[in-house]
Amino acid sequence: MKLKVMKRDDIKKSSVKRLRRAEDIPAVLYGGGRKSESIYVKASDFYTIIRKIKPGRLSTTIFELLYGNEVLKALVRDIHYHTTNYLILHIDFGVIEQDKPIHVNVPIVLTGEADCVGVKLGGLLRQLIRALRVSCLPKHIPSEFVIDVQPMNLEDYKRLSDIELPKEVRPLAKMNEIAVTVAKQVA
Repeated sequence: MKLKVMKRDDIKKSSVKRLRRAEDIPAVLYGGGRKSESIYVKASDFYTIIRKIKPGRLSTTIFELLYGNEVLKALVRDIHYHTTNYLILHIDFGVIEQDKPIHVNVPIVLTGEADCVGVKLGGLLRQLIRALRVSCLPKHIPSEFVIDVQPMNLEDYKRLSDIELPKEVRPLAKMNEIAVTVAKQVA
C-alpha cells in the first residue's frame, strides 16, 4: 500500500487543528534508527487505502510511505479516533527494517462456523482471543491465522497451540491459552 506523507514543521495545537480542518491527518513517524518526525497524510488518501484492507488486517499491512525522495516501509502502530464521530485524529507509523524482527498482532480467523457441530446442538461459539502477537522478519508476516471450528462439539475448545505457525514466526503469547470454545447456553 503506497501512501504519500508530508513533513510537518509546526507542531502547535493550532496548526494541528488547521491540518484537520483541511482534511489532513497529523501523524508521527518513528523507528528504523530515525528520530521521531512529525508528518501528515491526506485523509482522503488514507481512508481510500483502509477501505481496501480487510477488517483486522491493518496491524499486519506494510505501507510504502513516499516521504520526500525516500520510500520507507512502515506499519501503523497506533490510531487515535475521535470519541463521538470516529474520525481519525492521529496516526503513529513505525518504520521497519527488512533484516530486523518485528512484533505484530496477527488476527485469528474462524472457519466452518455455519457447520459447527456444537452450534447446531445449541452451543454458543465464543472466540476468546482475536489476535496472536508474534515476532518475525517483515517479509514473513502472516496476514492471518485460521482455526477450523466445524468439528468442534459442545464444551470443546481449541488452544493457541492448535494454530500451525510457519517456522519463521515465533509466538510471543502463552500458547496454552484457549482461543475459541463452544459453550453450552444457559437458559
